[in-house]
Amino acid sequence: MAEKSGLPLCRKICYAVGGIPYQMTGNALGFFLQIFLLDVVQLEPFHASLIIFLGRAWDAVTDPAIGFLVSKSPRRKYGKLIPWIACSMPFGVLCYCMMWFTLSDATPASLKFLWYLFMYSFFQTCMTCHHVPYSSLTMFLGGTQRDRDSATAYRMGMEVFSTLLGSGIQGQIVGSYHARMMNGCYVSNETLPNASTYSLTDSLENTRRAYVFASLVLGSIYCLSCLILIFGVREQPGPLSPLGKVELPFASCLRMIVGHKPYTQLLCGFLFASLAFQITQGIFAFFCTHAAGLAGKFQHLVLIMLLIMPALVAVTQVTHNFLAFVFLVIMAGCSMAVLYLLPWSMLPDTVDDFMLRNPSCLNLEALFYSFYVFFNKFAGGLAVGISTLSLHFAGYHAGDCTYNPSVILTLQLLMAPVPISLLLIAIIIFCLHPINEERRKQMRMEMEAMG
Repeated sequence: MAEKSGLPLCRKICYAVGGIPYQMTGNALGFFLQIFLLDVVQLEPFHASLIIFLGRAWDAVTDPAIGFLVSKSPRRKYGKLIPWIACSMPFGVLCYCMMWFTLSDATPASLKFLWYLFMYSFFQTCMTCHHVPYSSLTMFLGGTQRDRDSATAYRMGMEVFSTLLGSGIQGQIVGSYHARMMNGCYVSNETLPNASTYSLTDSLENTRRAYVFASLVLGSIYCLSCLILIFGVREQPGPLSPLGKVELPFASCLRMIVGHKPYTQLLCGFLFASLAFQITQGIFAFFCTHAAGLAGKFQHLVLIMLLIMPALVAVTQVTHNFLAFVFLVIMAGCSMAVLYLLPWSMLPDTVDDFMLRNPSCLNLEALFYSFYVFFNKFAGGLAVGISTLSLHFAGYHAGDCTYNPSVILTLQLLMAPVPISLLLIAIIIFCLHPINEERRKQMRMEMEAMG
């Protein structure tokens, strides 16, 4: 007799749509925040690096704290996880829009630094309050294990689409203005100095307004996606996930989670893979808009940014043939998608393994997922910090129309050799992961026996 599914298609889709805000805004920030702070706000590279790194570091620290608070939360009328998503949504949308607002040029550099640091940090905190409960919701959708795997597949597909949505929408809105700013650097010698200065200033103001408009568009999508999730999904407890309140102190929970070898090994592999991917992500955007001579095709490039794979050294060499450039990136993206998404599909099995081995320690799902998010965001902070500081020491200056060879060489090194080494380490760790197909079948039988 066929096993009846307990999770309708509509609920899977509503659950998947809830993943749009995190990936959409995260991708837009990953591709454009560094460029925005350097070229639009015109902060010094060191200040931009501090904002991004400190914001990500703060965000990484709050992930375990939010995960523990979610685990300690009681189950209310609308669930245990959904209220966190609903309450954080309006603050997250507001901070996201304010983060792309450009302060007056007369504002002191120190005040600009504090403004963007605060907005970036507070937005990341709001996003943590959204993403930790949302990712933990995978364990509380109801239905069979096959239903959960299917819902995860829908979520992954929607998140891939949302990365395209974030970079595509923002890129289409601000891309043409960036191109005009770059073209303004190459005015002919016959152009009058006053006219060229006016043209550059006018292009900068238009670019700043374009960033604000793009933030309003993405903020509206953020809000709509959360509403679909809130009204379309209901939390359901299971035999290993009773949706109760954790009574253990944080230190005890932390010791138990860190002591679970499959989880810590998976975290290490995920850290190296995320670091490699996010270094390449930021450098690819900067490389395309500044050093590769492709600024005029910026609007086309943002549509393929999500397909990045650092193993293609040729990408750093093929900079003037657009079709060849697209082909190489697409070929790389096929490999990158598997490597980047595979760790997320391995996490639920690792949580199940822990629950089966420790039946007296339940309701820790949010804490498991929070540390996973912690490592992902911390890798992002390291990646952007490394890339921005590398540009600083290479001699990059905001507003330069031409770049010295050391800046170009730094971009090429960060786009290929460094990420390749990190990915090789991640692949080795994943190959040694103890939860194989045999263990998965054993866990499935144990869960079926529990009802």
